[in-house]
Amino acid sequence: MLKIKLLLLLSVLCNVMYAQTGNAENIQKSVLKDYTYQELEKKFYETKPEDVKSKRDIAKYYLQKAKEEKDEVQIAEAYVMLHVDESLPNALKYLDSLQSVTKKSKEIYYPARTYLLRGNLYFKSDNLQAALNNYVLGLKYAKEKGYKRQIAMAEISIAYLKNYIGKHAETAKTLRYYLYNADYMNESEHTILRLNLADAYIEINKMDSAYMLIQDGLLAAKKSKNVYAYHQNLGLLGYYNLKLKKYNVAIENLLKCKNFFFTASYPSKRNQNYTLLNLGKAYAGLQESNKAIENFAKIDSMVLKTNYVFPELREVYTYLIDHYKEKKDKEKQLYYVERFLDVDKVLDTRFRYISRELPRRYDTPNLLQEKESIIKELKQRKIFLYIVLGILVIVLLLFVNFYFKYKNAEKKYRKIAQDLIQSVNENKKEPEAEIQKEEVVPDIVLPQNTENTENVENTEDKTTKTISEDITQSILKELDIFEKKEQFLNRGITLGTLAKKIKTNSKYLSEVINTHKGKNFAAYLNDLRIDYAISRLARDRRFRSYKIPFIAEELGYNNEQAFTLAFKKRTGTPLSIYLKEIEKTVNETKDNPDVV
Repeated sequence: MLKIKLLLLLSVLCNVMYAQTGNAENIQKSVLKDYTYQELEKKFYETKPEDVKSKRDIAKYYLQKAKEEKDEVQIAEAYVMLHVDESLPNALKYLDSLQSVTKKSKEIYYPARTYLLRGNLYFKSDNLQAALNNYVLGLKYAKEKGYKRQIAMAEISIAYLKNYIGKHAETAKTLRYYLYNADYMNESEHTILRLNLADAYIEINKMDSAYMLIQDGLLAAKKSKNVYAYHQNLGLLGYYNLKLKKYNVAIENLLKCKNFFFTASYPSKRNQNYTLLNLGKAYAGLQESNKAIENFAKIDSMVLKTNYVFPELREVYTYLIDHYKEKKDKEKQLYYVERFLDVDKVLDTRFRYISRELPRRYDTPNLLQEKESIIKELKQRKIFLYIVLGILVIVLLLFVNFYFKYKNAEKKYRKIAQDLIQSVNENKKEPEAEIQKEEVVPDIVLPQNTENTENVENTEDKTTKTISEDITQSILKELDIFEKKEQFLNRGITLGTLAKKIKTNSKYLSEVINTHKGKNFAAYLNDLRIDYAISRLARDRRFRSYKIPFIAEELGYNNEQAFTLAFKKRTGTPLSIYLKEIEKTVNETKDNPDVV
């Protein structure tokens, strides 16, 4: 009877507990119903890692909600949340479901996301071969979609594997690039990057760079009150001091880390093992072998429980074997030899696989891609070079063409100038008796102006009926005086002022000049001035030595440009070439007096 009562009591208690549990679950669900997907996701990731049940409940409700609403994007997010903090087999099942759901997804981060998450799972469980395979596939798909963040995550994860096989310099190069060039990473990701880069720097003896990063990490952790990150950086500082053989300082740092990592609610096998490893090495450095053995032996016991192995274990077992060999403790010596062989076999398998597959599956494709990029760049450079060469050839041809045109034009100009000088010299030979007291402008032969002088014999027939012969002859006589007295050199002469001066009107004067001189008044005035300049420049060395603006002013021009343009238009050769030819003729006459 008593037994029956006890059984009934137990049954009632179980029902009460079940009811309470059911009520708790119902309360939980009713509370979660009020949350959006974004709020549920935020609540999930803000929940402490040790509160596994709460995280799992949120993720399960998230999945239920997404399935009810047939929202495939949110179903995928639920599977991502569900795989967190699960055992490897269960986590992989959730990721398989994720891969199935996102098979036809058009989101930029699939399928790379699935492979990268799977790679992280394998990395945490020390299956580095599977981790590498998934990271490489994740990188491949991330590159196909051009998603920078996933490319960075894959590259960084592969860099950690390179660090594992001793390629610390290559690891440091990758991590340094992403630490300072990936602004799309969050604070937590930057913290991990900084830690691993500092570790790689210590391995390649860039101690100053490592120390700066560690100090930055400590300050950032203090500021954000992240105790876990603080002790991670403190542990790295201990390793830094160990490398500098500051054993006492290293021990002080590492003992604080030991107290934290072995009492933390969310333990890390890596942090625990490496803290013990560096403590043991620091004690060994101080010749305190008993304390070194204590830490190394604890590492071995942890390896037996967790199967977590890492390359530095070889140092641990070598020290243990040598210690017990020296103590002549054959049993422990044999035990650690066997343990060493077991661990070494695992490490050797991993090392050989990673050492072989990394170059084949990552380095070689990267090199081939780099090769293609270089070839493409060289082709572009070659095309650019051909374009530049083509432009240079065209420019050169244009220059050569211009040069020959210039030379031909110069030759032509020099011939015209020489003819002008010869014409002046021929007029100079006339008898002095025929030369008037006032200098008369000589008749200079200008080939280009023959059009203006043709039919001169018929000028009498050109006089218009509107002007009487007497007036015409009177105007011509005044013009002759105007020319002989070189009044055309005066500045400011106009058709009106000249007509007034010779006591006629502008219309008559213009018509007589047009008819008898074969040109308008402006051309008539310019021609007189230029003909005078031709003659005087050739004969008067002093006048020739004046600067061009002064010569222009002497000839009645307002400025140098007006004079030089008028000279070229009248003679067909530039003033500069005419002056050079005069100097050349003068020099030749000095060198050879017989030449006239």
